[in-house]
Amino acid sequence: MHKLLLTLLFTFSSLIAGKINIAVAANVSYAIDELKAEFSKLHPDTKVQVILGSSGKLTAQIKNGAPYGLFMSANMNYPEALYNDKIAITKPVVYAQGALALFSVKKQDFSEGVKLLTTEKIKKIAIANPKTAPYGIAAKEMLENSGIYEKIKKKFVYGESISQTVSCAVTAADIGIIAKSSLYSSKMSQYKENLNWVSIDTTLYEPIKQGVVILTDNPEYRAFYDFILSEKAKEILKKYGYIL
Repeated sequence: MHKLLLTLLFTFSSLIAGKINIAVAANVSYAIDELKAEFSKLHPDTKVQVILGSSGKLTAQIKNGAPYGLFMSANMNYPEALYNDKIAITKPVVYAQGALALFSVKKQDFSEGVKLLTTEKIKKIAIANPKTAPYGIAAKEMLENSGIYEKIKKKFVYGESISQTVSCAVTAADIGIIAKSSLYSSKMSQYKENLNWVSIDTTLYEPIKQGVVILTDNPEYRAFYDFILSEKAKEILKKYGYIL
């Protein structure tokens, strides 16, 4: 009953003229407010409601009928699945490429790179859950390619999304494998590159190509879709550490 009521409320809200519901992967949460603000300059009569979560969970919600009209995923697999199931009405298109970073609240010696994770002083490592978060899949792949996954997996503290992983890295872990984009948010600006964080070699994991699809045939969703693929949106995403 609760699920049905929630769906009905979302459906009603999405029918209100000038309001769109978009599902957004958690790693984009740091850039989405600026993206929304810029979109609003172009379309002041359209109100954008953002639903954040891990790409896996958002996909499950969409498959179960959640009334989102557009989906910005953290990789291409989930939107491709929605397109193949004829739920998405556009083919997945890459809007950004994400990157991984090592992050610690405490200053660290990053000269060893990811080998730092094997040292005794690192007791807990925040990592996104590979079952629900594409950044978790990339992190696991990176650790396996570095030859240290089996040595350190007992240290893992999992976040269901990359934003939960960032929170865990700040509050409960010694270090975290997080989305580089999170480090460009105002809340994280106090932490400095090479002291608190360092980029991870992108050759150690498959490129994190993030895909967008339209789920509802509506001109306002199409307008937001076109904006996300625009040069202005790319400028904003670059500011948050994405590769374009």
